[in-house]
Amino acid sequence: MKNLLRGMQLATAFSLTTLAWSCAGTSATQKSFEQLRHAMVDEQVLRRGVEDPRVLDALRKVPRHLFVPAHLQRLAYEDHPLPIGLGQTISQPYIVALMTELARVKPNDTVLEIGTGSGYQAAVLSVLAKRIFTIEYLAELGESARQRLRELGYSNVEVRIGDGFRGWPERQPFGAILVTAASQEVPQPLIEQLRAGGRLVIPVGGQSEAQTLQVIEKDASGAVSRRNVIPVRFVPLVRPRDGVRK
Repeated sequence: MKNLLRGMQLATAFSLTTLAWSCAGTSATQKSFEQLRHAMVDEQVLRRGVEDPRVLDALRKVPRHLFVPAHLQRLAYEDHPLPIGLGQTISQPYIVALMTELARVKPNDTVLEIGTGSGYQAAVLSVLAKRIFTIEYLAELGESARQRLRELGYSNVEVRIGDGFRGWPERQPFGAILVTAASQEVPQPLIEQLRAGGRLVIPVGGQSEAQTLQVIEKDASGAVSRRNVIPVRFVPLVRPRDGVRK
């Protein structure tokens, strides 16, 4: 009951943020956020080498400030991650852009995301792909993200509460899979659920060791190749403990 109440409070806080912005926000405020968003893309993303025009356009469209707590909205477009509650974060804008570009998402793709968080990465992906399936282990965050994505009109996103390590087998194969939390190993189910020609983008490493952003590709024959991209720092991929499955 305690977790349920906390989840309801979290969802309500984000919902009130959305409502307050849409109902009480002035056109000047909206324009200010839009200017910040465009500056974020130009100064943090484009200048660091992310050049895919579809990715840049998606980042300019998705209102990042509506995916962070109300008291942090003024920081939403700055060059760092932000806390979203329950020990989780929304990734730095550049990292969201880089992972999205590395995934090479196509308009007709079905995409899987592991680690919904506040729903921001899923919203960005929804602009680029046909269907997005996203899994969040923490129910409070997952329910809040589901409500937020629905309210903001991202109708091609489906949220599941569960163990992302196992993927979403009934929705496979996926043209791209993005994991937004670090795992000490690459989950084999995710590789299996990747279609031929698809890409898996995942941070690999523990919390007390170096983490590396990896791209895993599966070719037409099913052969898998891996390459390291850059060092990163992500929160850990949360899984059930003591063998309890969810």
